[in-house]
Amino acid sequence: MIHRSVLLQEVIKGLDIQPGDVVVDGTLGNGGHTKAIADMFGTSIKQIGIDLDQDALDRSKERLADTTCDMTYVLGSFRNIDEHMAALGQETVNKVLLDIGLSSNQLEESGRGFAFRSDEPLKMTFKKELGEEEYDAHTIVNTWDEDSLRTIIRSYGEERFAGRIARGIVRTRELSPIGTTTDLVNVILASTPRFYHHGKTHPATRTFQALRITVNDEIYALEEGLEKSFALLAPKGRLAIISFHSLEDRLVKEHFKSLEAAKQGIRITKKPITPKDEEVYENPRSRSAKLRIIEKN
Repeated sequence: MIHRSVLLQEVIKGLDIQPGDVVVDGTLGNGGHTKAIADMFGTSIKQIGIDLDQDALDRSKERLADTTCDMTYVLGSFRNIDEHMAALGQETVNKVLLDIGLSSNQLEESGRGFAFRSDEPLKMTFKKELGEEEYDAHTIVNTWDEDSLRTIIRSYGEERFAGRIARGIVRTRELSPIGTTTDLVNVILASTPRFYHHGKTHPATRTFQALRITVNDEIYALEEGLEKSFALLAPKGRLAIISFHSLEDRLVKEHFKSLEAAKQGIRITKKPITPKDEEVYENPRSRSAKLRIIEKN
């Protein structure tokens, strides 16, 4: 599957990249934004790509193999961007991009349960391998209590039937473990009203979103990433964030507003940039994307 980079031209224009810049893509994914930047600026800039998923890094390396850009790859999370840059001897950077969304490969080909239309194990982890203290969606669904399940589904999924779904999960797992994405989808369908099954959004969408956010600690990772990325910027450096749901966008919006109020930065985008109709038509997954950019004073 071809992964289309969301808001590609808007990102490149908004970052205002200049010769000599150090540009960091903290969510490298398939390297679409980075490849376009490399093609435009070549050896005049340095790029650093960070991703938690080794498969994503491997795909990007292959995609960028024929570029002349000075490129460095880092396996890790953008929430630790300060540590990654320190390890590279990079005290400051000029531009940072964080694209807080799943790539088509993660959705359709990872086999980790991101896509509810495929029958896959309930993992939903960005990492291929988990550490001892980390957990996946299977653990959450089969061991967390009903109150905790309801809280994350309501808070992170903004799911109106969070209580019913949490109750359905607990009742179902008492009979047998919920092992796959199909098992979970069936629980959600059985726990929600029939009319809910015929809307524009699949009834499992919000629950899957909530589980993915919880598994990968996405909200707190974004908070850390925002603070550390901005702190790393050289004067007049820019930070661009693409978010895909309201929780993330609100967090970015308020953080940028607070930085501006403290006279630490200037918002380049007072309102978020959204995809044009043509892009949404060609890539329906881009429809909820919002781009916000801030420049450091």
